[in-house]
Amino acid sequence: MKKGSWIQNYPKGLERLYKFAERVFLGLDGLWSGLGYDMSEKLIKPAEDLFKTVVFECNECGQCVLHYTGMTCPMNCPKQLRNGPCGGTRVNGHCEVEEDMECVWLNAFERSVKMPLYGEEIVNIEPMHNWIREGESAWINMLREKDGTYQDSTPEKLELADRELWE
Repeated sequence: MKKGSWIQNYPKGLERLYKFAERVFLGLDGLWSGLGYDMSEKLIKPAEDLFKTVVFECNECGQCVLHYTGMTCPMNCPKQLRNGPCGGTRVNGHCEVEEDMECVWLNAFERSVKMPLYGEEIVNIEPMHNWIREGESAWINMLREKDGTYQDSTPEKLELADRELWE
């Protein structure tokens, strides 16, 4: 059993904890923006990383979608798929790439059923992952997107940025 997996089997409690943390972070946005998001990130990120690594085996993608994926990190999928399984899930529910590993998306679905607040969100299509955000605080990035600092995170703008990068 992996380090945080037992607690992930109680997504309802994690969902409540997430909702509480979200209210706190949004409520303190005046403080975070007053300090500056870069400084705030330096203060917040160590604790965020510790908690998420122990509980969720976080890969520090900078765009956390745990509350939409049954409190299961989709970045733990060997293919890092953020919008559902690849179609290669084995009959026993294990991953086609790592046969000793349960399919991340099977766990995500089973856990999302137990979540009264965000459980139905698992069917929503999430925007593509912005790799530029990797290693950043997901909480601070949420605030930056809310205030318009990171407006370039829309899929259309990311696609244009990718094209410009390769041209």
